Amino acid sequence: MAMRTPLVLLTTVAVTSLGACTPEMARDFNAPAGNSIDEGSFGNPTMNNIQVMSGERNAAINLSRKFASEVPSTVNFAFNSATLDSAAQAALRQQAQWIRSYSLATFRVYGHTDKVGSNNYNQSLGLRRAQTVVNYLVSQGIERSRLEAVVSFGETQPIIVTDGRERRNRRTVTEVSGFLKGRSQTLDGKYALFEYTEYVKSATENHTLSLVDEEAQAEER
Repeated sequence: MAMRTPLVLLTTVAVTSLGACTPEMARDFNAPAGNSIDEGSFGNPTMNNIQVMSGERNAAINLSRKFASEVPSTVNFAFNSATLDSAAQAALRQQAQWIRSYSLATFRVYGHTDKVGSNNYNQSLGLRRAQTVVNYLVSQGIERSRLEAVVSFGETQPIIVTDGRERRNRRTVTEVSGFLKGRSQTLDGKYALFEYTEYVKSATENHTLSLVDEEAQAEER
């Protein structure tokens, strides 16, 4: 004869199991199907657009991040110099090409120095470096009205903390500062286009076939 488990024992086990259930387990149990594989990225481009249009996220900040990720935003200088070397000029040509693509944006160039020298001298040197960059961008066809070089941090924001000479601290940094007058804080067609392009690009699978794959497919046909 089969033995029957007492009802009291089953009830105790059930209560114990429920007591061990964590809030996370309860949330996952009641979540929609497929929730466990949702990594949260779906809909983010739309959310970003809404935040820009409502003022929650500054469009200039977004565009500045895009600028820094696609072109070199920093150029370096020799000691006690505001002269552009060939590497700096090459970087600025890339900047100019990018800037021409976004005709409504304005840019600010920040000048920096290392800590060698007095604070007043370094303030002046940092500003001269920023002005040199602005002048070069203008020579590449960028309107001067879209460029600003009035801010210099001098020696106060080093990348490498040192009192000696440090090339990485002798630099200018170009950033998106805003938009030309008349542009409200809304996502117009130009900026909607690059958001949409980035979104489509991120969802495109890279299809590449090796020579071996192509030969195998040819044999199957």
